[in-house]
Amino acid sequence: MKRPAVRTSAVFLTVAFLLSACTQTNPVGTNPTTAPSAAPGSSSAIPIGIALAQTSNVALLGQEGIAGAKIAEKYFNDKGGIDGTPIKLIVQDTGGEEAGAINAFQTLISQNKVVGIVGPTLSQQAFSADPIAERTKVPVIGASNTAKGIPEIGDYVARVSAPVSIVAPLSLKAALKLNPNIKKVAVFYAQNDAFSKSETEIFQQTVKDQKLDLVTVQKFQTSDTDFQSQTTNAINLKPDLVIISGLAADGGNLVRQLRELGYKGTIVGGNGFNTSNIFNVCKVLCDGVLVAQAYSPEYSSEVNTAFRTAYLNQYKKEPPQFSAQAFTAVQVYAEALKALNQKTKISTMPLPQLRTELNKQLLAGTYQTPLGEIGFTPVGDVKQKEFYVAQLKVDADGNNGKFALVK
Repeated sequence: MKRPAVRTSAVFLTVAFLLSACTQTNPVGTNPTTAPSAAPGSSSAIPIGIALAQTSNVALLGQEGIAGAKIAEKYFNDKGGIDGTPIKLIVQDTGGEEAGAINAFQTLISQNKVVGIVGPTLSQQAFSADPIAERTKVPVIGASNTAKGIPEIGDYVARVSAPVSIVAPLSLKAALKLNPNIKKVAVFYAQNDAFSKSETEIFQQTVKDQKLDLVTVQKFQTSDTDFQSQTTNAINLKPDLVIISGLAADGGNLVRQLRELGYKGTIVGGNGFNTSNIFNVCKVLCDGVLVAQAYSPEYSSEVNTAFRTAYLNQYKKEPPQFSAQAFTAVQVYAEALKALNQKTKISTMPLPQLRTELNKQLLAGTYQTPLGEIGFTPVGDVKQKEFYVAQLKVDADGNNGKFALVK
């Protein structure tokens, strides 16, 4: 269980002054030690940091997260923001490495003066960057961090992305339901990625629990493009099922090469496959891959209908999981800020106090989101009820596809 959050007021700068600096505005007549009027359309806004990958091979995931976060920004500002004060997303590119996430967090905290952060993209990055937020007492909500141990990093670290221990086994069990004759299993995973290593442990344990024969475990790097050695070794053992834990780029290429070398059995992809960008990587050879999901566009609720409609209108395709989770993370901040403001006007709080009170408020809330109803455990892990398994269905031209729910 996390320690109780500690109240601090070491830096007596008002939120409004910091926000005006962040947005490069200085309204005439505004006293930097008092909050400006929070009228709708005013230049003041409450900054929320978005630390996600816009470059590197991880951009396939990070860009989807940014898309979902921006839809949430507009959605909640259109509903009046925080009692008339809008929220403003401040985006920093983390790239795909730990150093990029660290730099993004430092900039958002020290220069942009955000009240909280959504990110980073990878669990591998979270283990390096989240401790910075913990030391400075800035709330962090992971929107795509599913590895074991993320919320335990500290009191100010939470996530809306369900852990692999809950999600990963669902796709393997669905594969067995579709094909009860599966006996032999080959496992592939990215050994340089914390999420993939955490996920493969769950997959391998589930294989053993289901009394299946784990014939080989093949390792690769997220930067790899040639998997001929690993795929040949696995295919020679004639597996009925292949399980892959990796990112969209390397995982998709691995699927493609398995099929090109003649593997015709079932393939299960991990959480890294939950992006519509996967279809651009393995194209028609993606068809039939199974993946467990924490989001479905078909989930029926007012907020998901609004989110799905906005995404479809803008991108002309169904929203993927990472976009929905990023929307949800921004939603948690927006609703927690509003609840906090109804108790004590946040414009009167020094920034350190606001960050601490916001952290306590968001962990205490229950939220109706595109993911369904969620809340948080005392340690900051998401409490979620709705999960799904989907099968990749690729269009005839091989360029586009969808995640079709396995009933």
